[in-house]
Amino acid sequence: MDYVDGFVVAVPRENKDKYTELSRNVAAVFKKHGALSLVECWGDDVPEGKVTSFPMAVQCKEDETVVFSWITWPSRSVRDQGMEKAMADPLFAKQDEPMPFDGKRMIFGGFQMIVSE
Repeated sequence: MDYVDGFVVAVPRENKDKYTELSRNVAAVFKKHGALSLVECWGDDVPEGKVTSFPMAVQCKEDETVVFSWITWPSRSVRDQGMEKAMADPLFAKQDEPMPFDGKRMIFGGFQMIVSE
């Protein structure tokens, strides 16, 4: 069964194009190392919560938008090997510019898929 890495991050709206370009480059690296797909979703209807919410989870600022993303892999073992190779890949490490978001506020995790309809 497929394995999924999920991510939520706050991205300054002025960095949308930079983030999109980075995502396309990173997707190519992950796919080169075994990922099936990478999906990036720009927040459009992401309400602020009273107890918890996506914006609260990533401490989203007034000028930022929440981005919800995931990478699918054929299995956890392919993901583990692919992630290690991606982190060492020269294309991935060749980031001349700083990231277009604050990585310290990113939330992420790996998930076993249990339903896919």
